[in-house]
Amino acid sequence: MTEQTSGQLKMEKIVALCKRRGLIFQSSEIYGGINGFWDYGPAGVAMRRAVEQLWWRYMVEQRDNVEGLDSTIICHPMVWKASGHLDQFSDLMVDCLDCKKRFREDQLETPGVCPGCGSKKMTEPREFNLMMKTFVGPVFDEEHVAWLRAETCQPIFVDFDQIRISSRQKLPFGIAQVGKAFRNEINPRFFTFRSREFTQMEMEFFCRDDESMKWYDYWHQERWAFYTKILGIPESRLKIHHHEKLAHYAKAALDIEFEFPFGWGEIEGVHHRGTWDMSRHSQFCGHELKYFDQERNEHYYPTVVETSCGLDRMCLALLCNAYDEDTAPTRKEGIEDDVRVVMHLPALVAPVQVAVLPLSKKLEDKAEPLFKDLRRCLRADYDVSGNIGKRYRRQDELGTPYCVTVDFETANDQAVTVRDRDAMTQERVALDKLAKFLLDKIQPVA
Repeated sequence: MTEQTSGQLKMEKIVALCKRRGLIFQSSEIYGGINGFWDYGPAGVAMRRAVEQLWWRYMVEQRDNVEGLDSTIICHPMVWKASGHLDQFSDLMVDCLDCKKRFREDQLETPGVCPGCGSKKMTEPREFNLMMKTFVGPVFDEEHVAWLRAETCQPIFVDFDQIRISSRQKLPFGIAQVGKAFRNEINPRFFTFRSREFTQMEMEFFCRDDESMKWYDYWHQERWAFYTKILGIPESRLKIHHHEKLAHYAKAALDIEFEFPFGWGEIEGVHHRGTWDMSRHSQFCGHELKYFDQERNEHYYPTVVETSCGLDRMCLALLCNAYDEDTAPTRKEGIEDDVRVVMHLPALVAPVQVAVLPLSKKLEDKAEPLFKDLRRCLRADYDVSGNIGKRYRRQDELGTPYCVTVDFETANDQAVTVRDRDAMTQERVALDKLAKFLLDKIQPVA
C-alpha cells in the first residue's frame, strides 16, 4: 500500500468515525448535503468549544495586553474595499468542458489536464472573487450589496480606536476575536480543511515599528508552544514554513503546518502586516487613525503582527493526530486479539472527559449521583447499556480518557475503579478523592 493510499484510507476512517459518533457530518445531508459546509454534532460541539476556550484563555484571559472583540459578520461594504478584498481577493479558476467540473488552477497536478476525467479541454484561467455576496434591506440591487466577511481581522482594525480608548490600552497591545468567516471556495476539499464556512481565531497585535520584529518572533514562539505544550501535538508532526514571497507591505510571514493524512497543511499563520491595514482604513473612512505615542510625542500608524488560525483546521489536526488502531484481547472464539479504535485526544479537549459506567443496572442508585457530581466540574457521560467491554470500546472511540466503573464492592469500600484510556491500567480510587484525582490528571501537557 502506497503512502498516499494509506493516508486516504486513514482519512476515510476518520470521516466515518466523525459521522458515526456525532462529531462532524455534512450539512443538510437529508437533502444530499451542500459542498463545503459541515455541522458539528453533540460530541463535536463539546470538543470544538473546549478548543476555542483554551485558545481564548491562552491568548486573552491570561494576558494583560490583549483585549477581546466580537464583531458582526456583515460590515460596511467599504471595509472590504479598503482591505483590498473586493479588488484582489480572488483565485484563478478553470472549467473542464467535458465533465463540467471547476478547479483552482494551482490545484492542477498537470497544467491543462482535468484531474476529474483527464480531458485536455479546459477553459483559460480567469479570476474568481472569493467573497460571498448578499444584500441588506428589502431591495436586491447594487446599492444594497453587502459581503459576508472573508476574515475576522478587518473589524479589529476598524474598531481599533474604540477598543483602545474604552480599555485604556497603550501600545503595544493586541485585539483578538473568534468568529465565522466565509469564502466561496472553488473546490472545497479534505473534509473540514478547506470549507466555505469556517471559524477563525485571530489576534492582531499593535506595536511600534522598531519593535515589531521582536513581537513577530515572540508570537511565533507563543503559537508554537500552544500546539506542542497545551494541545500536546508532537513536534514531529508540525513544521514551520517561512514565506519567501511576501505582500508588498509585509516584512515577514510564516505558516505552522501539520502533517495530515493527505499531506502537510497550514493550521496557523503568523504575519507581519506593517502599517498597511491602519493606513488603508484611515484613507478610506476619512478619519485619522494614527496613534499618539505620549512617550515619543509623535503620531504614527501602528504596525501590526497577526496570528491567525482556523478552529476547524485545529480540531481536524487534533482528530487526525489522535486516531489510532491497536489490538486488545477478546473472548471471541477463534480470535486472539481484536482491533480497538481509540482516539488519543488530550483530556482538556476530549468531548467526554470521564464516563461513569455502573457494572449493573442494579447499581444505578450509586452511579447516578456520582455522575451528577462529576459533571459539575468535568464533561461527563453516563453509560449503562451493554457489557462493560463494549462500553469501554465506545468511550475509547470517542476519546474519553477516563472511565469510572461502579461495581458491587463500591458500597462496601466506598471506592470505584478508574480506567486509563492510553495506559489501559485500572486503579481503585476512593469516592471522596475521585474528583480531585481526575482534575489533577486533566491538565495541560506542560
